[in-house]
Amino acid sequence: MIKSCDSGSFPFVGDFGKFLEGAKRFSLHQTGESAEYFEKKVVDNFLDKIRVNIDVPNYPQFRDMNKMFLSIMDGIEKIDAGYLETKILSLKSDGNQIPEIVAIEKNSQGIQEKKGEPFEVRVCVTGPYTLASFFPYRDARTFSRLGNVICQILENTLFSNKYGKTTLVSVDEPLFGFLDDPLIDFGSEGRENLLRAWESIFHKIKSKNTQTMIHLHSTTNELFWDIDSLEVIDSHVDDPLQEMKKTREMLESRDKFVKASITVNDFDKLIKQRIVANSREKLSESDTNEKIADAWTGIKYRRIDPEIFLESVDAMKNRLVRVIDRFGVERIPYAGPECGLKGYPTYETALECLRRVSSAVESYANEHRKAAWNSHVG
Repeated sequence: MIKSCDSGSFPFVGDFGKFLEGAKRFSLHQTGESAEYFEKKVVDNFLDKIRVNIDVPNYPQFRDMNKMFLSIMDGIEKIDAGYLETKILSLKSDGNQIPEIVAIEKNSQGIQEKKGEPFEVRVCVTGPYTLASFFPYRDARTFSRLGNVICQILENTLFSNKYGKTTLVSVDEPLFGFLDDPLIDFGSEGRENLLRAWESIFHKIKSKNTQTMIHLHSTTNELFWDIDSLEVIDSHVDDPLQEMKKTREMLESRDKFVKASITVNDFDKLIKQRIVANSREKLSESDTNEKIADAWTGIKYRRIDPEIFLESVDAMKNRLVRVIDRFGVERIPYAGPECGLKGYPTYETALECLRRVSSAVESYANEHRKAAWNSHVG
């Protein structure tokens, strides 16, 4: 069965400063109005995702994920150019968990009661390669040191109880494959250390009886195929990984799986798709950009409903079917948006996107079950 999931990032509605302050207080096990505000915002968003039938919702990711993880590390110092390692990297003695996950675990009984059955959680963490990009002075072992800290965070954070559990952890590496980085050239010590850092993180995840995923914005560098403990690969809608015949061979030979990305997260691209589809003539790039800007103005002043730019359930399902036809349904355990939805204009629009994603997955499942039943009866 293919399960729907999301990537966490979401538009925030409310007092963001109060939310950030609440995150700090909550992570330190302190009480107060802001801590309660943080907890409620997290739980409400998680329940909203359940309400639109996302099978494995990610923890609500309203905060900057890179800053989240760097803020709970000891042994670093913030400078204008980024961060410096001042001593051996470790977790701070307090506030060393992901507070959003702690809030979900704390409220797990109430969440289970509202869902009517035990729930699943997807956890995303920034990977060692992407975190290393914030360090202007890196060496071949930077990835290893960061990988060790990420393992400690996961050890402290993942949970399982009778009400719900973390069933999927995604290591997000949006910068991997985009940069010409000598530190990870073929045969280099840095490349081998990055591979070992990934392996240690995914091994830690699997030791918690949790499935492993890597989220990539580019798959041009194929080092990720060599991670033995990696199970699911997640990339964007137009990434060659989801198009190449070679992918199926690699999935089968390495015993790995693909998350089907069935809708884009770039709202400018969604607006452009509708403009191009409705235009009777070919538009210049400047004309297209002007119409995109006009659309955003209309959304801002509530003259345009942003939901008109979302892809339809049928479009999402057709994209899912193409991925399944290419790789086989047995290689597709999850489907969802290609990335987070923080760039969407409203909270409601992002939630409607997830509702359509879950409907597309459910529609495919119903058709698959019907076809299997007809074949059985026949």
